[in-house]
Amino acid sequence: MDWKYLFTSFEGRINRAKFWAGIGVLIAISIVASILDAIIGLQISDSGFGILGLIVAIGSIYFALALYAKRWHDRDKSGWWSLIGLVPIIGGIWMLIELGILEGNRGPNRYGPDPLA
Repeated sequence: MDWKYLFTSFEGRINRAKFWAGIGVLIAISIVASILDAIIGLQISDSGFGILGLIVAIGSIYFALALYAKRWHDRDKSGWWSLIGLVPIIGGIWMLIELGILEGNRGPNRYGPDPLA
């Protein structure tokens, strides 16, 4: 798997397995950052959030958007559909279903060849 392409490119298509692998990596990194915050003592007051975790969360936005865009492309939709996530509750559920559960379009589409072919 080309990790650089997975996390930095907004072009092309990825299947569900690569999408979940990328999301898993981002979650693992955030867990490690939270643990390091607790060990080092970089937590901000009693909120449970730490400075390192906050930096990782802000940095992860770009990588998550790259994953989302390629997955939307596999569904034959523009990466701008990621903005649906800004709608409270329904947007997150919609993204989970569209990106994480539903199958991508079979065969080539306007965003590139089928990632499973």
